Amino acid sequence: MSSPAEALLKPLQIKHLTIRNRVMSTSHAPGYGSEGKPKERYQLYHEEKAKGGIGLTMFGGSSSVAVDSPAAPWNQISVADDSVIPFFREFSDRVHRHGAALMIQLTHMGRRTRWDTENWLPTVSASAAREPAHRNTPKEMEDFDFKRIIAGYAAAARRCKEGGLDGFELSAAHGHLIDQFWSPSVNRRTDKYGGSLENRMRFGIEVFEAIRAEVGDDYVIGMRMSGDELIDDGLSHEDCIAIARTYAERGLIDFVNVLGGQARDHLAHAISLPNMSFPVAPFLHLASGIKREAGIPVFHAQRVTDLATAARAVEEGHVDMVAMTRAHIADPHLVRKLMEGRLDDVRQCVGAGYCIDRIYVGGDALCIQNAATGRERSMPHVIPKAERKRRVVVVGGGPGGLEAARVCAERGHSVVLLERNATPGGQIGIAAKATWREAMSGITRWLSQQVTKLGVDVRLGVEADRAAIEAEKPDVVILATGGRPNRGDFKGADLAVSTWDVLTGAVEPTGTVLMYDGTGQHHGASCAEFMAKRGALVEIATPDRMVAEEVGTTNQPIHLRELYKLNVVMTTNHQLVEIYQEGNRRVAVLRNEYTHEEEERLVDQIVVELGTLPNDGLYFDLKDRSLNRGETDLDSLIAGRPQPVQANGHGGYTLHRIGDAVAGRNIHAAIYDAARLCKDI
Repeated sequence: MSSPAEALLKPLQIKHLTIRNRVMSTSHAPGYGSEGKPKERYQLYHEEKAKGGIGLTMFGGSSSVAVDSPAAPWNQISVADDSVIPFFREFSDRVHRHGAALMIQLTHMGRRTRWDTENWLPTVSASAAREPAHRNTPKEMEDFDFKRIIAGYAAAARRCKEGGLDGFELSAAHGHLIDQFWSPSVNRRTDKYGGSLENRMRFGIEVFEAIRAEVGDDYVIGMRMSGDELIDDGLSHEDCIAIARTYAERGLIDFVNVLGGQARDHLAHAISLPNMSFPVAPFLHLASGIKREAGIPVFHAQRVTDLATAARAVEEGHVDMVAMTRAHIADPHLVRKLMEGRLDDVRQCVGAGYCIDRIYVGGDALCIQNAATGRERSMPHVIPKAERKRRVVVVGGGPGGLEAARVCAERGHSVVLLERNATPGGQIGIAAKATWREAMSGITRWLSQQVTKLGVDVRLGVEADRAAIEAEKPDVVILATGGRPNRGDFKGADLAVSTWDVLTGAVEPTGTVLMYDGTGQHHGASCAEFMAKRGALVEIATPDRMVAEEVGTTNQPIHLRELYKLNVVMTTNHQLVEIYQEGNRRVAVLRNEYTHEEEERLVDQIVVELGTLPNDGLYFDLKDRSLNRGETDLDSLIAGRPQPVQANGHGGYTLHRIGDAVAGRNIHAAIYDAARLCKDI
């Protein structure tokens, strides 16, 4: 096969539009909208991809065309009135000045939204069939609903054209209104819009005909659709091929953007947004099947995380454009690095799903390993050089310490990193041992490679102490010493072992095991899976309402699916209050959170996950000897200013601690702590 550059850097012509290469970012909803508009934060996020060499960036996943398809949830964009046009023009200018094309996704959500937000209007759909994910039963559309919504689509299309966008796609995927009419799982009508596939396609055809009449034949219009709904009562691959071919042959669409699955419930949604438990490009064959029949350019997204896979998809003729959406969240400059032959510098997406999972709990999209994404106003993707070179000592080779070393080295400082273990990675190395979470190790691999390339003096197997640090004559000391397992303060806590003990191999799970998860994150569920796969009979107990309650929508369903497959017993709403010994076994006392009734489990082992406590002994040993007495000025940190230095200590260095060395949080927090502190050192 030719190099990724040869396959991916060829232009693509669609009507009058020339897209400079075959790499794109699909429409998605990062939660950066403000008052229904794509304002500065939203624009800077996409402009960074344009700077980074992308061919086409699409924004506004699920942008609304009508008042009964609310934009309020997840800070979406509304294209339902003309007030959005000036923002489109500003957005277009930003992206076009860097040579990339810009499009939006328009949609009516139908039943796939909530009625109890924004305008408090009932949702509508082909039929009054309840949607499990959003828990609402829509109104079946009437004759006047058809006229109003079709007119809304056409008016929204006009606003895109007047706003200078290069085109748009209509979403008929993930269970939005158009594919609610297509799918027999939703459409139970007996009129001209129901029954046969031809009838079920009618509403969508009327929408596209109205759009074409509004914007003309020369404007680029596409459609995002499923290549197979992957459910028994849904659209088959053959149905989807027929739909794509029909819309293309009628001249209604200029490209089709194909994905696999749909999103009517939690597991289906997780499958349609595949995480690291899936192989790369798991649904490429569906796009390939439609390309053979449709006769128009085919785009595809879904876990295309690396440039080699993307190049194969294009070169072998499966697709015309390959979307690397989450890959651009991890590294918006990946195409530029491809053009420059710097493939080793691409920060590859590991498929953690942190970006998407945040959105579905009302947060904004943030990358687990790139703290600058979504913060382009205040955080640089390319680290500028410092005016004065300093000597920096970083203690701890987990994600926070590695990022601190990387950013300081990019600034031009002389950096030494001291790590007590024989390998870097910290807690990532433990998490990566848990069944399908191995891809997490990619975060460590990239950071380690970068610090080595930048000339950081990495010393592994070194236990740092005050004498060793001060012998380096540092100007700045950054402690990223991480945390240690919190084993709890309940009676008999010393009779339990931690998830770290199990995953590192220090303790072998045998017999019957109670896994107590007090955090609701990945750790407890992952460890339960790990033990069950090794033959242990596992019960996972939690005080939360469900197992892995803090884990998001692309990951929690996968954990639950695996736990059910492994016959793990799941006990919710119970707190572990005591452990005592009975012979060579353990008794766990669980208390119901609501009735306070207690029950006991006689088991061979008890494993607890209660988060971490900071490794802060070295910090307190150095604190009084530092110029700043260990204080990080929070106002300066937030404002992006260098830390002030007050000569109120005994040493010649400032001291900062980051990540779990301060308090137990997560990988992104540790990396963000490091990046925003060190970018101004």
